[in-house]
Amino acid sequence: MAEVMETLTQHPLLTFVAVFMALWLASVAGAWLHRRNPKVEEEQHEDLGIILGATLTLLALIIGFSVSMASTRYDQRKNLEEAEANAIGTEMLRSDLLPPADAAKLRELLGAYLDQRILFYINQDDSRQAQIDQATSQLQINLWAAVREAASAQPTPVMALVIAGMNDVINSQGYAQAAFWNRIPRAVWWLMATIALSSNLLFGYRARDCKAARKLALVLPFVVSTAFLLIADIDAPRHGLIKVGAQNLESLAKSLGR
Repeated sequence: MAEVMETLTQHPLLTFVAVFMALWLASVAGAWLHRRNPKVEEEQHEDLGIILGATLTLLALIIGFSVSMASTRYDQRKNLEEAEANAIGTEMLRSDLLPPADAAKLRELLGAYLDQRILFYINQDDSRQAQIDQATSQLQINLWAAVREAASAQPTPVMALVIAGMNDVINSQGYAQAAFWNRIPRAVWWLMATIALSSNLLFGYRARDCKAARKLALVLPFVVSTAFLLIADIDAPRHGLIKVGAQNLESLAKSLGR
């Protein structure tokens, strides 16, 4: 079940279809239970209305809370992409402080590293992501070795500045990767799904007119599943319509003529 939930939340359209079908079936099941027990007293019918209203209110609050969580994480990923571009650009400028041969080597490595970071943000193929991560890790090793050798040969405050800049480059990648892993907890998804199913089941059961219930049974599932779609879309870094692009990194690459 955990793998199913992970797959659904990574693909917003699948989330929409799965949630819509599940909620629609819950409404139909509620209507079927009502037909099995049609003689519901008026007082009980009113109690069900109160419970349904409270359930829908709770669902709306949790959906709003989840949208806020997803939006915060989305903004964090965008800010870290900008910070990463600034770190790489700053280190590219500081490379001029090195001897000409070391500077040329460092700029070449930083250019290749920049290309991999752009691929990290624009790639949507999960099977290719492991290759990008491996290439990025290897380039980080090469970059650190390049500045370490230059600093060892000439241990000056200027070289310390270059070392600090490379440290920022590597750290910024780690922060960005952590932000891509930081998504809405599964427990929140399960809670939203449980409350949504309960509200649709109560809606179908409480409907007095079965024909009207069948017509309206599509409305509530559609609205709720659309909310789930929005949350999954914002929360999924690589899939869906709302993605974190590599705008700042691509702008840096363009300024460097890559």
